[in-house]
Amino acid sequence: MKKILLVLALVIAGLVVPAPAAPAAPKHTVTYDRYSLMVDGERVLLQAAEFHYFRLPSPDLWRDILEKEKAAGFNAVSVYFSWAFHSPAPGKYDFTGVRDVDRLLRIAEETGLYVIARPGPYINAETTGGGFPAWLKTVPGRARSSAPGYTAAYHDWLAHLNPILARHQVTRGGSVLLYNVENEYAVNTDAVYMQDLQDTARAAGIDVPITTNNCCDAGSWSSTWGSGPGAVQIPGVDDYPQSFDCGNAATVWGPWGAGVTEKVRDDAPVFAAEYQAGAIDLNNAGYDACRDLTGVQYTKYFQKGNVILSGATAFNYYMGFGGTNWGWLAQPNDVYTSYDYGAAIDESRQLTDKYFEYKRQGYFLQAVPQLTKTDVSAAPAVAGLETAARTNPDTGTQFVLVRNAGTTPVSATVDLAGLALPVGLEGHGAKILLTGFDFGAQHLVASTSELLTQATVGGRDVGILYGTDGTAGSTVLSYARKPSVRVLDGQVTSSYDGGKLRLDYTHRGLARVLISGGGHRPLLLLLGTDDTAASFWRYDTPAGPILVRGTDLLRSATVAHGTVALRADTAAAGGFEVLAAAKDVLVNGVRVPTRTTSSGTLEGRLPGPRGVSLPSLDGWRQQGEAPEAKPAFDDSRWTVADKSTSLSPFVPMSQPVLFSDEYGFHTGSVWYRGHFTATGGEATVDLNAITGKRGDYLVWLNGRYLGAAAGGVELDTEAPVNPSPGHGEFTVPAGLLRAGERAVLSVLVQNMGHNDDWTADDNRFRQPRGLVGARIGTAAIDWRIQGTAKIDPARGGLNNGGLYGERTGWSLPGYADRIWPKASKTVPAGVTWLRDNFRLDLPAGQDTSLALRFDGATPAGYRAILYLNGWNVGQYGTAIGPQTDFVLPTGVLHANGTNTLAVAVIAEQPSTVATPHLVVKGSQRGGVPVRDVPASDRP
Repeated sequence: MKKILLVLALVIAGLVVPAPAAPAAPKHTVTYDRYSLMVDGERVLLQAAEFHYFRLPSPDLWRDILEKEKAAGFNAVSVYFSWAFHSPAPGKYDFTGVRDVDRLLRIAEETGLYVIARPGPYINAETTGGGFPAWLKTVPGRARSSAPGYTAAYHDWLAHLNPILARHQVTRGGSVLLYNVENEYAVNTDAVYMQDLQDTARAAGIDVPITTNNCCDAGSWSSTWGSGPGAVQIPGVDDYPQSFDCGNAATVWGPWGAGVTEKVRDDAPVFAAEYQAGAIDLNNAGYDACRDLTGVQYTKYFQKGNVILSGATAFNYYMGFGGTNWGWLAQPNDVYTSYDYGAAIDESRQLTDKYFEYKRQGYFLQAVPQLTKTDVSAAPAVAGLETAARTNPDTGTQFVLVRNAGTTPVSATVDLAGLALPVGLEGHGAKILLTGFDFGAQHLVASTSELLTQATVGGRDVGILYGTDGTAGSTVLSYARKPSVRVLDGQVTSSYDGGKLRLDYTHRGLARVLISGGGHRPLLLLLGTDDTAASFWRYDTPAGPILVRGTDLLRSATVAHGTVALRADTAAAGGFEVLAAAKDVLVNGVRVPTRTTSSGTLEGRLPGPRGVSLPSLDGWRQQGEAPEAKPAFDDSRWTVADKSTSLSPFVPMSQPVLFSDEYGFHTGSVWYRGHFTATGGEATVDLNAITGKRGDYLVWLNGRYLGAAAGGVELDTEAPVNPSPGHGEFTVPAGLLRAGERAVLSVLVQNMGHNDDWTADDNRFRQPRGLVGARIGTAAIDWRIQGTAKIDPARGGLNNGGLYGERTGWSLPGYADRIWPKASKTVPAGVTWLRDNFRLDLPAGQDTSLALRFDGATPAGYRAILYLNGWNVGQYGTAIGPQTDFVLPTGVLHANGTNTLAVAVIAEQPSTVATPHLVVKGSQRGGVPVRDVPASDRP
């Protein structure tokens, strides 16, 4: 009994998130027509945000992200499943720990989110290999085709994943609503392959609708083939109108099109399968610039436009939360460690201004079920503004889009339902206005304010309307007789004529109007600005909807016996109010004193987070490594590199084949040692390496450091731009080699990840990594190669490379570094490690996000690989990218305990190393409980 009471107390306090009830959820049917998806015959307006579990290696934080998406009005999450993340070697699969997708899907179910499952096999997503495991490069048969070798490989992948997805389908009481095959399959398409993916899914029990995301051309194979082989049930379309030119956010506006999702087939709803909600940072401008590129005005103008101009009723915004390319997860040619993406929720899990614009739109979309079935209708003309309209054929509700294509504010008059009403828009602004809209017991004739949400609470209807600060607004409601109008707050004028009540006001602050009588139940209208609308949260409970204002997040709510219990976050102390059929309020398990306002809300105050004290990182110890560079190093246990052929379209520039993937070494650092008999006449060492963008390699001859060179990105095998990629020519010092004596060449290559397979032709994906050519005069060289020694069972196959320190545990917290000298932070060319320990005691009951920060400009001449408690959390340096903050996800970071930082410095030249310090990226009282992620501390 004591245990039960303890668990109950923890649940009330918000320290334990309750699991769902044991009985299985009821099964449902999923259908669709030309207008929308339907669950059990009820139309669904699907609004999803993209989330990649593999970019957040702390499963408890998956709940944090999904609850934040739910709180913004999203009712779904779209999820890629990365084959490379789960399969480090042929036939080996791992779905435990940070790869436990069954747990992810359970959390989605508990949070109340549908899932668009995207298992590939190819996903792109700027991940290494586009989601293909690197070992697939050694499997015969063109990837993304019906070739037998590739088919056998992806069948094995889907045989592991599909049963998990199948048991979590909506049709079995779960959350998976759509199943997406392949990804942006627009080049070298193969109908047999696409059909087999669907047949394989159906054979595994997938019975929800199957979709895909067309890129580049909406009239692609899925519509051209119609009902032929390979065509999916619901084709979706990708649209990225704002491009990826983050460095020019101030001048870029829709360079890649109008952003209108086209209807692909008449028998299926319009599905914006990937709609731009951020950008990759192609030009190293930083992700804050990408957030500006795709900021609030972009989100208003393009996404509201897409809703009305296309009639789409299913959306997936890419990304909702970007996360981190920890380990060797990144596809190096496009991204670096951060995958923040300029998303609405940033990499440190903080809510941005964009988040609140998504929330305003998301609440609206969920509040107007009439939008799930509309046809194009005539739109009123408005001077200086673009207009378009759609109307629900069953209810007559009309949705009128007004947009300002210019940068100068416009004030005009719009004819809505025969009424001339004022409308104002800021530059690049957009509104969706309603006419003929019924909610609760009310009939909205027309309004030039936008609807945030509507609800019935405690026997009265509530509507929240908003507009840009300082602009005029009018709202007209229908009443059989003149109602009583009481302005509780703000300045609102009213008039009644011919069955219509008109309210006029300026959007400023928050006005409150209570309307009663007139033949309807009471109506509380809340009229505000964009910002005041964003301050409201809604949560639907079995007892009815809850509205909360003033908290920084509302995660969940329950109502029982006159008490409303909230799980909420606060970033600072301040007031809040609750509109619910209740008399008492609990917040995170604590009863909060409240008073009843004139609006009938409960008003009180909440504390903010407690202060956070961070330790200084001043205990660094330092140790040089790279014994592999020394002539006497014993490499007898290394893999012999003696292959003469490869499946890569790249022809080796010398023999034997030295491509690291051929020998099973796919991630990070790879060492080569070449033994040969010198003639004494060798003048240069000529090497070529392909590493992917941002990679390099370092060279030693008989232990003497010769220098470094940048690795090649790739070779276009059809029209080679650089026929000698990643070339380095190194002078042999006089007298270093003597005729007839054995010598050794040591090369450390930094492979940065694998190319995607965008063109589905093998030329990109099968580009090699590592050395592709090596010549020392005419000497015959015997090669040995060493990369990752073994797969870390918890951190997975993408965490470690082949540095000596990685192979022997220097990156792990359990390594005994006490004999290392104190760090001088001056390092020679080569590899040097630094380590430091620090202890944290972060306040309980709040969510504090920390990062490592490097001050000053990013350094040239060296790169640093950062390990937190053995997890590779990032790479730093000018050659890598502009990033100077590296997020430390709680769970990987021990919030209450000792942490170990290890930094592997790979220097092309003698350097002075910068060391980071800890910073708070955000702290809120509340959050979700987060446990330390289990992982070994010794090799």
